Amino acid sequence: MNADFIAGLEFWEREKGVSREVLMAAVHEALLQAAKKAVGPARELRVDINHKNGDIKAFAKLIVADKVISQHDQISVFDARRLNADAKVGDEIEKEVTPAGFGRIAAQYAKQALMQKVRQAEKALILTEYKDRVGDIVSGTVRRFDRSDVLLDLGKFEAVMPNKERVPTEEYQVGERIRCLVKAVQEGPHGPEIILSRADTKFIVKLFQLEVSEIGDGTIEIKGIAREPGFRTKMAVYSRDPKVDPVGACVGLRGQRVKNIVRELNNEKVDVIPWSSDVKAFVTKALEPAKIKTIEINEATKRVHVLVSEDQLSLAIGKRGQNARLTARLTGWEVDIDAEQIITKGFDEQVAEAVAQIAQIPGITREQADALVHAGVTKLEVLLSAEASDLADIPGVGENAAAILEAARAEAARRSLPGGN
Repeated sequence: MNADFIAGLEFWEREKGVSREVLMAAVHEALLQAAKKAVGPARELRVDINHKNGDIKAFAKLIVADKVISQHDQISVFDARRLNADAKVGDEIEKEVTPAGFGRIAAQYAKQALMQKVRQAEKALILTEYKDRVGDIVSGTVRRFDRSDVLLDLGKFEAVMPNKERVPTEEYQVGERIRCLVKAVQEGPHGPEIILSRADTKFIVKLFQLEVSEIGDGTIEIKGIAREPGFRTKMAVYSRDPKVDPVGACVGLRGQRVKNIVRELNNEKVDVIPWSSDVKAFVTKALEPAKIKTIEINEATKRVHVLVSEDQLSLAIGKRGQNARLTARLTGWEVDIDAEQIITKGFDEQVAEAVAQIAQIPGITREQADALVHAGVTKLEVLLSAEASDLADIPGVGENAAAILEAARAEAARRSLPGGN
């Protein structure tokens, strides 16, 4: 062991935050184990490290005896007085017992112990430093992949972003720097682990807290959020200050604030809508840009039935039902969306309806009404604009043309009176 090893200790102390005393204690313990294996049985064996040059020596405490029975425990008076001129039988003498080539063996043991101690210290520091950072955003460099999990270098520590916390539309490259949410610090199979996420809805919330000062100071509250990572997010906001527009504050001047967040999310769509305690108003805003015809609310089942025009149906439902699904999750109500049924009457039905309307005029029979409609006189207004001579040529009307016109004028006069239909 040499000065390079001492420099290594200083590196671990500086980079990993593990105290030199802790590292040296681990090294001493490892060296003692190495000495016991190299020296063999020895009484009160200890190891000494020169902190300046890294030299290692092993010592044992032997008892001075007239006759040496056990070389591992005793030393002769002659040999003892070579170390200490005043030594006498029964005294304890410390003697160096460093075996040849011990430095190489000791260095291997020390390195193994050091790495183990560093790993243990790192895991302990993870709990100390990150247990209170859950919910924060951190930046890390993609180091490697473990199947579909992404391992990131956070500087002192390594963290993992499990496959389920990845955004399905994102691909990461080794060496790429990305921002993630610290989702949890938990015990894993190899000790404490820092779990990161980019798919969690709290990642969006934190980004808005950092970007929008009004959310950070509590003026604007995020009332709800629904997300399909990589595709779309809907977020409902409410302002405690009536002078502050919650949506405008989140979007920012020329949309700059929300653009910064969308850029961080690799162009995931983000809809910011005003929260409302009125379910109809809330659902209407959540389904935008689709235009809604009517909304029916069932309080008992907590369902909302929405009617839209045919051309708005696909917009309201969204691609693969995404808009409707996110609206339901955001509002907490089941949302059923249907197209408004526009009934188109057939020709025969229209003719029958026109005949019935003309026949309702007092003085005009159903047969006469049928003849008039088939001749193109389908409304009272059309009948009033006709001349008697025109009507007389219609089969089934003939000489009754003047009487029919008189009946039509009387009906028009009646309808013009207050209360007339």
